[in-house]
Amino acid sequence: MLLISFLALSPIIVFSDVAEDWQLGFQDPATPIMEGIINLHHDLMFFICVISIFVSWMLGRTLWYFESNQNPTPSSVSHGTLIEVIWTVTPALILLIIAIPSFSLLYAMDEIISPAITIKTLGHQWYWSYEYSDYLNEEGEAVIYDSYMLPEEDLELGQFRLLEVDNRMVVPINTHIRVIVSAADVLHSWAVPSLGIKCDAIPGRLNQTSLFIKREGLYYGQCSEICGINHGFMPIVIEAVSLPNYITWISNKLSE
Repeated sequence: MLLISFLALSPIIVFSDVAEDWQLGFQDPATPIMEGIINLHHDLMFFICVISIFVSWMLGRTLWYFESNQNPTPSSVSHGTLIEVIWTVTPALILLIIAIPSFSLLYAMDEIISPAITIKTLGHQWYWSYEYSDYLNEEGEAVIYDSYMLPEEDLELGQFRLLEVDNRMVVPINTHIRVIVSAADVLHSWAVPSLGIKCDAIPGRLNQTSLFIKREGLYYGQCSEICGINHGFMPIVIEAVSLPNYITWISNKLSE
């Protein structure tokens, strides 16, 4: 989604990946994993459409040509070896063809490639907290902050209701990032559609996932586990920036 706001006659362009009204398809992919998910979906839809059309055509012909008025004498054929072999072997071959990209994508989603940055994400009722443990200030403290949803009265022009937060998770682009996800109280789920991520946050357990964002922008997500009365009010916002801007942001955080 491209948002253009005119403040003091100067346009400000912000690229945001967020669900649009009446959207039926996927959001634009920003990671190789999400690109693989979309490609696999399109491949599966091809097989689904072909099979659905063929089966519907066969069912229609059967109902039409073998109706009792057109065939008063029932067929004496009880089974056919050839046709049974065909309808057994063909689906098996289709499943094998589908399995190859499916397993490839599953292994790619689980693989963590020498992360340059590790970020800890902790779910609370009902907000997220982030910890950049790779960086320490002079007191030996890591960068830790909470991320709460902005109330509607605090939203600025161009920000999204129920999706904007006061402190975004800032990450660099074209960098391998490991995200460690857990929860402090109940089950949560850290999910960002454009990045192809949905990782459960379980109390007492550490789950991990990886990020490699290919373009700058804002990526919106929400908790995808029913975690209580305010489940719908703990959004996720990831701001992907260039590496120099990320270094500047980290430096400012460490000096606070």
